[in-house]
Amino acid sequence: MRLTPTERDRLLLFGAAELARARRARGLRLNVPEATALVADTVCEAARDGLRLAEAIERARSVLGPDDVLPGVADIVTEVHVEAVFDDGSRLAVVCDPIGGGLGDRAPGALLPGPAHQEPGATVRLTVTNTADVPVSVTSHFHFFEANPRLAFDRTAAYGMRPAVPAGSSVRFGPGETLEIGLLPIGGARVAIGFAGLVDGPLDAPGAREEALRRAAACGYLGVPESPAREDAR
Repeated sequence: MRLTPTERDRLLLFGAAELARARRARGLRLNVPEATALVADTVCEAARDGLRLAEAIERARSVLGPDDVLPGVADIVTEVHVEAVFDDGSRLAVVCDPIGGGLGDRAPGALLPGPAHQEPGATVRLTVTNTADVPVSVTSHFHFFEANPRLAFDRTAAYGMRPAVPAGSSVRFGPGETLEIGLLPIGGARVAIGFAGLVDGPLDAPGAREEALRRAAACGYLGVPESPAREDAR
């Protein structure tokens, strides 16, 4: 049987999670790799069950408590990131505070679209329309330029940006829905790996933006100038 690298990674994660489940069933407290694998696998299985992003994150946050892990593990495992395949496509799930449930009454991954919910300092505001017949969610640290092709917005303005919402949350666009959102520059080393594969490298490398626009246009993404190179040359 031939497996893709993604499929091999998924099986490796599942195996580690099954080991964690077996050890917990024997009354053992989990270490960092075991706890991380179990939380991440819970997200992937929830997605496979048809749950939405926010629902999968909520399920993952309920799988472990402080008594299920070794001392100090809850202080180390403060976030778990995993890419899972949902009914509306692959999404990066960020499970904040996965051991202890410290988010209060706010459901993880809940819709936070309006200005009152946005992080301060949004440098770009865009009007976004979901032209698809299914809802589309975009998580807090997703490169918004590479978001679902059926989202119609100014892709050029969104290059190198992420949604201006708290870490671990997401913006959800219902079918046919139009929202105005804020965007923030991606920080750190500003390297975009994965996502939709339109960049896969340093965002600010010479020619990276132009090549990403070309790829997006070739793949039929909405909101891309018909002639990206000509547009940049103006």
